[in-house]
Amino acid sequence: MYCTRHCIRTALRIAAKTHRQELQTPTLYALRTLGTSPASLSDVIAAPPLDGAPKQYPPKITQLVHDITSLTLLEVSDLNELLKKTLNIQDVGMMPMGAMTAAAAPAALAVEEDMAPVKKEKTHFTVKLTELKAAEKVKLIKEVKNCIQGLNLVQAKKLVESLPQEIRANVSKEEAEKLKTALETAGGTVVLE
Repeated sequence: MYCTRHCIRTALRIAAKTHRQELQTPTLYALRTLGTSPASLSDVIAAPPLDGAPKQYPPKITQLVHDITSLTLLEVSDLNELLKKTLNIQDVGMMPMGAMTAAAAPAALAVEEDMAPVKKEKTHFTVKLTELKAAEKVKLIKEVKNCIQGLNLVQAKKLVESLPQEIRANVSKEEAEKLKTALETAGGTVVLE
């Protein structure tokens, strides 16, 4: 309230200074009224209520509540209609309770579908050598040695002879497919996990 009064007073003073000739008597009267208003800042801003203390309502609001509660149902309807006209509030149709629950059911179903866990496509795989063809054992050992960095022929032979063995873990899909193709060409059976 103080801010509004201050803003209006400032705007009227500026208007008075710039347009002295065009200034009408009601404007001067409003300026004088605002300038000599007895309301002080302490009257406008009330202290906030303490925690747990009941809220104090102004007498004007209390009187309005008392008046509205004493109205009959027809008078409340008339009041509602007049307020809608005065405040330019458009009428909103009420939805019956049955329709409300029926409308809520598809919405709830849609929410459940959104909440359902989305099956994510795997992006990292483990390449596991499970079997080998005995006729192509040497070829497979050489291929395993090439696939695993820092592995010599003896280690590669031990790995191939003690199947199933993990060749590489946590590799991309493309790399896993390349390893699978290479190992199967060399005579092994490969599983991607």
